[in-house]
Amino acid sequence: MADLNSLQDLGSANVAETSAPVHVQKLDAHGRAYATGKRKDAVARVWVKPGSGKITVNDKNFADYFARPVLQMVLRQPIVAANRDGQFDIVVTVAGGGLSGQAGAVRHGISRALTYYEPSLRSVLKKGGFLTRDSRTVERKKYGRAKARRSFQFSKR
Repeated sequence: MADLNSLQDLGSANVAETSAPVHVQKLDAHGRAYATGKRKDAVARVWVKPGSGKITVNDKNFADYFARPVLQMVLRQPIVAANRDGQFDIVVTVAGGGLSGQAGAVRHGISRALTYYEPSLRSVLKKGGFLTRDSRTVERKKYGRAKARRSFQFSKR
């Protein structure tokens, strides 16, 4: 880089413009895309590969693991938004938190894995808000308090 001793030198220097990052396909040795999704205390490890559309969560069918239809819908949102229904086999291991947090973690992981497998889907999934990690977690308990914010019952006498 050229010697920059004054502001005039800085103005005349040729500064290379930074370009947007180029997203490339990231696959493992088996031709799968891997991603980690998180929500609350739940962490989901997701593998995506081309297939018939089978979704397996912790060695069970996703409909058996997530019995509530709302959670099944949450899990399938990124696949439906990307118009890739029935094109990928998805294997998930999820741990921690409750069912709702786990469904959110799986959704986040599937979205990230889809972008690793097919980088052209990134704009669609980002627009839908599926790539954003929901950072809301439970507030910690403070000392001198019953819970995070609730104080103990006050008594004058």
